[in-house]
Amino acid sequence: MRLFVTGGCGFIGSNFIRYVLEHYGQTSISNVDSLTYAGNLENLAGVAEASGERYEFYKADISDRARIDALFERHQFFAVVNFAAESHVDRSIDTPGDFIHTNIVGTATLLDSARKHGVRRFLQVSTDEVYGSLGPEGLFTETSPIQPSSPYSASKAGADLLALAMHHTYGQEVIITRCSNNYGPYQFPEKLIPLMILRALADQPLPVYGDGMNVRDWIHVEDHCAAIIAALLEGKPGEVYNVGSDGEMRNIDVVKMILAHLGKPESLINYVPDRLGHDRRYAIDSSKAHRELGWKPRHQHEQGIRETIDWYVRNRAWWEPLLKRQ
Repeated sequence: MRLFVTGGCGFIGSNFIRYVLEHYGQTSISNVDSLTYAGNLENLAGVAEASGERYEFYKADISDRARIDALFERHQFFAVVNFAAESHVDRSIDTPGDFIHTNIVGTATLLDSARKHGVRRFLQVSTDEVYGSLGPEGLFTETSPIQPSSPYSASKAGADLLALAMHHTYGQEVIITRCSNNYGPYQFPEKLIPLMILRALADQPLPVYGDGMNVRDWIHVEDHCAAIIAALLEGKPGEVYNVGSDGEMRNIDVVKMILAHLGKPESLINYVPDRLGHDRRYAIDSSKAHRELGWKPRHQHEQGIRETIDWYVRNRAWWEPLLKRQ
């Protein structure tokens, strides 16, 4: 089985590639990434040497139809796994056009080209942010209304709906996963957990939006990767699968956990004006994925976050060059 993985040099994509190559010995991967600011070849250091002909990399923009067609002609692919996306909410507020280009136009290009070249399955990696904001109770299910609050989440919602339309119109075997907030190794430093870790290590102020009471459901990236491969192999075409870990935490509690683990004072916390359109709470009902895919998360989130902190402490050689590029 050969997979066409897009955005494989990003945080989740690179962890997925490592996970598949380690656990699925008969699977090969063609990784396509345009290497924008969050795409980093160092995320996959050693993979090509360890995997030989099972792994190959191509630099390409997923909205470039001619280039994507040419890459699909190199192999007979079982599936596309589309991680490629502009994904930071703050950046989407500043430059929404970039998100429309990659997340919608790029996804449309991939869907059309995959169908043209007889690729059997297309897995669209999405986000729980397409559902908008929850109140203090309840969980997002796969039938929750789509109510995106930012240009980022709106672009992901548009891509999801486009992918589902390709299934209903053409019978294309599309599957969508919508995951909660990921954490783990190789996450770009602009995201909450690595940003707070690196600023705490440097004894710099830790910026916390608003009152810090926004709630997110945290999942270890390896658990997310396991859910994606389960959905790819066991999921039903035309279906959406929510992926979460029942790991709800307030942002301020995550920040305080990081400070405590590093032995840093809470006086480093700096409350800043809230983000525009900041969703208050996300929480995921993953029972459908448990029931239909046989998947369940393995990592306990508080321990997983502590292990992630330790990874960043040990891997300065990975993140210090990224800080210089920002």
